[in-house]
Amino acid sequence: MSARTRDLPRRSCLSVPGSSEKMLTKAPGLGSDMVFMDLEDSVAPLEKEAARAKVVDAIKNQDWGDKVVCVRINAWDTAWTVFDVVEVVGNAGDRLEEIMLPKVQSAAEIVAMDLLLTQVEAHAGLPAGHIGIEAQIETARGIINVEEICAASPRLETIIFGPADFAASMEMPILTAGVQIPEYPGDHFHYVFSKILMAGRANGLQVIDGPFLKIRDQDAFRDYCQRTKVLGYDGKWALHPDQVTILNELFSPTQEQFDRAWDILEAYQHATEGDRKGAVMFGDEMIDEASRKMAIKFVSRGQRAGFRRS
Repeated sequence: MSARTRDLPRRSCLSVPGSSEKMLTKAPGLGSDMVFMDLEDSVAPLEKEAARAKVVDAIKNQDWGDKVVCVRINAWDTAWTVFDVVEVVGNAGDRLEEIMLPKVQSAAEIVAMDLLLTQVEAHAGLPAGHIGIEAQIETARGIINVEEICAASPRLETIIFGPADFAASMEMPILTAGVQIPEYPGDHFHYVFSKILMAGRANGLQVIDGPFLKIRDQDAFRDYCQRTKVLGYDGKWALHPDQVTILNELFSPTQEQFDRAWDILEAYQHATEGDRKGAVMFGDEMIDEASRKMAIKFVSRGQRAGFRRS
């Protein structure tokens, strides 16, 4: 994949309908870490083919700054998949860095996409392996096969949970997915969140939560974001600019946490290299190798988000 994108932050992943020239024009200035221009669910079937050219134009002619730029194509079980890749990847130039493949159910779908991208890259004059893949897990079969999916291609950069299609796949008796269900004694997606996270982390991927559909309820959005943030997710989708601001805050460490992580790393380095101790007291707690690993994650996320030690 693009050497630039694997370690860039994806705290906020903004969805933009590929058929809306107005929204495509606004997207670069909305502050998200990543933008994906959608050719799938947010585009009407009769608009899908025309949307490809609009997306290509936006990628080539707008200033995307340091954002990760991605296009969500249509799933393999539709009539549009191959032509989405040929027309968009083949014409957008090197500023397009990823495609997002929805409703992935098996590793074979990732392998097939990898092979298709290799041919399109060569024809378009792009470096081999330039286009990364973001895979969406949205069905019961996708969850069952998620470990194999996450290991299917070196192009994979992220794994994403899609709550609405997953709820439909599971025949959950709900009409709004991606929000908390008061009638359930706990988090009805907790197992799914954890399974996707473990599969992603085992393969070095960033792990992203999908959309929260009640976009006007910011308090509920903050509350729901905590579920995946605490588990260790890297970010979440945004359907509205207000959600972008909240996500950038919630999925970043605080300055205090970032500074403390650096202090732990320094104290542990002094203990192991200077005093030759494997564990040492740091304030009122003991730190050891496991503490170092946790601190590195805070420092890494903070640096990806632009933090500097105060």
